[in-house]
Amino acid sequence: MKSCPISLCNGLTRITGLILGIFPWALGVFGQEPATQQRGTWQIGTPIVTYWAGPALTDAVARQMADGGWNLVWCREAELDVAQRHGLRAQLHDGLLTPRSLDDPAQREKLDSLIDRVRDHPALYSYFIQDEPSAGQFPELGKIVAYLRQRDPAHMAYINLFPTYANNEQLGTQGAPVPAYREHLRQYLDIVKPSLISYDHYQFATDGDLDGYFLNLALIRQSALDAGVPFLNIVQACSWTPVRRVPNADEMRYLVYTTVAYGAQGISYYVYCHPGHEGGIALADGTPTPIYHALKHSNREFVAIAKELQPLVSLAIYHSGMVPPGAVALPENAPFRLDPPLSPIEYQPPERVRGALLGYFGASGQPSHVVVVNLDYKALIELVLVGPGNLDLFDATTGTWSPAGGQRAELQLPPGGGKLLRLSQ
Repeated sequence: MKSCPISLCNGLTRITGLILGIFPWALGVFGQEPATQQRGTWQIGTPIVTYWAGPALTDAVARQMADGGWNLVWCREAELDVAQRHGLRAQLHDGLLTPRSLDDPAQREKLDSLIDRVRDHPALYSYFIQDEPSAGQFPELGKIVAYLRQRDPAHMAYINLFPTYANNEQLGTQGAPVPAYREHLRQYLDIVKPSLISYDHYQFATDGDLDGYFLNLALIRQSALDAGVPFLNIVQACSWTPVRRVPNADEMRYLVYTTVAYGAQGISYYVYCHPGHEGGIALADGTPTPIYHALKHSNREFVAIAKELQPLVSLAIYHSGMVPPGAVALPENAPFRLDPPLSPIEYQPPERVRGALLGYFGASGQPSHVVVVNLDYKALIELVLVGPGNLDLFDATTGTWSPAGGQRAELQLPPGGGKLLRLSQ
């Protein structure tokens, strides 16, 4: 869990604003298209790339975020115009955005005035409500979510959830970790009825990798599918304690590609910049870190691939080689398979997961697209993917498809990297 919950960061955190509109590669530049929210029911639009814990939103900061491929910024009302100037969308943070405002007539009137002032602002995308609530808070959170949905259905009410390693007291549910977490998710969806599921999980420890990363992804993915809503994964981009390490560029690529392969429509990084944290996206003076420069490419690839997958449904997730907790081994008769298959590798935490990940996507229950990911973030891997028909390969840099040369596609994947393929159309 985060050392600085977003609700306690005293306004230091900001999140970048989601850009709706045409494909970013048609413009040639990410983050520069007009940020126009259509009135009506909230839709996710362009897949989300954001962060937790950042500096105040100045023009210089907003420009850096847009240049780096971030597209959702967290800001206060006075900073909405800054987001708009840089083609970013904004998640609004305000002390009135709390269930307590509904219980006090004076505060409720102030909340109504806030909504009336901001709901037609071109940069507004969502309202931040709370970070990591217990299940006991869900009834009150459900009331504020429903209230905002009634007053302003075009903008999402955003809440972030605990990861699987939260304890029973934090979750507000009882039992062993997996049943308690499933019950936490069930109550959240039934009571709060969110438009999007967001959670955080930080796996990179100083002595290896935590063993729940794919388990958490699998549980969130299934809950999102059951509820018919998109989900967002908050991943580790820093160290804030001696038991967590600073990820490198290859590890960040691994987080990006595993997230999109599991069907996420959003990714967030903890942190952009915050006191007491090593690594992150930028230093206190605004200087970009090596992680920023690595994500400048990976962010764009995430958006391009997630946009292609947006009209489809995540049908299955398979692991080949090493199968960690929560994962399913690739069947021998899978429609998309590896030839030759990868040899099984015993999983022994806290060692890194190795092998390959195949995320199936399609419409009407038939897989037509697959994201193939190299799960080894320390070594390049060469694979041959075989499909049930001729294959096309997606270039996430240009946003274009090209024939792979038949039913077999030879893939050379960098550490933690991946590729999107589809059946030829």
